[in-house]
Amino acid sequence: MQAAARLAVLSGQLAPAPCAAGGPAAPPNKRSRMFEGQVVLITGAGKGIGEAAALMFAEHGASGLVLSDLDAAALADVAARASALGARVETAAGDVTAAEGVAAIVAAAGRMGRLDVLVNNAGFTWDGVIHKMSPEQWDKMLQVHVTAPFRLIQALAPLIRDAAKAEAERDGRAAPRSIINISSTSGTHGNAGQANYAAGKAAVVGLTKTVAKEWGPLNVRANAIAFGLIDTRLTRPKEGGETILVDGRPVALGIPGADSMRQLAEMAAPLQRVGSARDAAGAILSLASEWSSYVTGQVLEVNGGTYM
Repeated sequence: MQAAARLAVLSGQLAPAPCAAGGPAAPPNKRSRMFEGQVVLITGAGKGIGEAAALMFAEHGASGLVLSDLDAAALADVAARASALGARVETAAGDVTAAEGVAAIVAAAGRMGRLDVLVNNAGFTWDGVIHKMSPEQWDKMLQVHVTAPFRLIQALAPLIRDAAKAEAERDGRAAPRSIINISSTSGTHGNAGQANYAAGKAAVVGLTKTVAKEWGPLNVRANAIAFGLIDTRLTRPKEGGETILVDGRPVALGIPGADSMRQLAEMAAPLQRVGSARDAAGAILSLASEWSSYVTGQVLEVNGGTYM
């Protein structure tokens, strides 16, 4: 794609043509059975990266998907499409920062009877400069980006840690399991206007490394992925009007003047484009797969080379 066309796509003047890095599903001859027999749990699966990951796991043979999202309608749509790809799907619509939301997710996973891959992806941004940030803005970002993943990992320990321990005692070695926590380059490098988001995304890295050390002897791997600029509703123009309900009130999503920022990001990245949700999903599947069986406690940065 020529530079002028790329900029037109980013500013919303043209729809991007389908390409390997974009949104279309993999054709049948490009799919695999790599995750056959495995159950995968993804939070924030209704849209964006979580949606793309859910469908990609289904495309590559996942036998079961446990999907969670705050948006029940979006979640139902993704579940239907994943089912059409051959996966058994259980859903849990709700808030991952609420005790009842975590309980619903754990119950859905329990109905599957096993869990091989956990992807803590749920999250959003609520930006503000430090001297104007409200206590609610600060607290909510920590709740959704590090407290919720911790509580979910803890609540799912019977299906992950305890199941692995039983297998190790019975067979001498547990089957591989993987936990992937979604971080951000804001967490690894900081970002003006995102002290709350950056703190949460940095904290989840520490959580990830601790899980890797505690559960690694049971063949449970834990890694984080720090995404750069990925094309989702969190990085599109704030003027588009996308919102998320936080404790019953709408919070605007997106970035003011995002088109200009995307153009700058495209110039800064050696790959000269913004990442797609399927780019992000591919990184998740790579870390979850057998090809990463000796990778744990790491942070994979997926940013088109913007940070090296």
